Amino acid sequence: MASPHLLDRDAAVICVIDIQERLAAAMAEREQVMEAARRLILAARRLEVPIVLTEQYPRGIGPTEPVLVEVLGDAYAPIEKLHFSCCEEPPFRERLQDLGREQVVLCGMEAHVCLLATCLDLLHDGFRVHVIAEGICSRNAEHKRLALAQMVQAGALVTCVEAAVYQMLRRAGTPEFKELLPLFK
Repeated sequence: MASPHLLDRDAAVICVIDIQERLAAAMAEREQVMEAARRLILAARRLEVPIVLTEQYPRGIGPTEPVLVEVLGDAYAPIEKLHFSCCEEPPFRERLQDLGREQVVLCGMEAHVCLLATCLDLLHDGFRVHVIAEGICSRNAEHKRLALAQMVQAGALVTCVEAAVYQMLRRAGTPEFKELLPLFK
């Protein structure tokens, strides 16, 4: 039996939080975060892992970055929010409840605000949370570092896109593995 700390494609949901045009423009790690999110989305779509996308006040901050909208394709169905924690938005909670998953993989912006609040609420609600280290950022690197430390202290697991995808794949040699391998070469 596999460790409960390993991601399982049948138990996981990917949450892409607030990677929006105007917010991303202020981030030093913008390109790294968008690439991590892009690879995570592509893998999730291939592995049939559900994706939940949020946009913080899109009228003011703008829509999701176009490169992510493109890879999301028909999975692009943003949940608009005003609360910093996604969990305080009823449509987000309803979506998670409908999916019936117990693992949540987080990426997005900003680490010390929306991601931290969401992570803490998800942990409180009994979810196992995995945070993609290269898939989160804050305007200030110290704020990201502090947010990651607090997430870990609260019980989240910090990982990277490649580890998350390989955990969900479980083994090499499958058609899925061969299809996703170029994402990491």
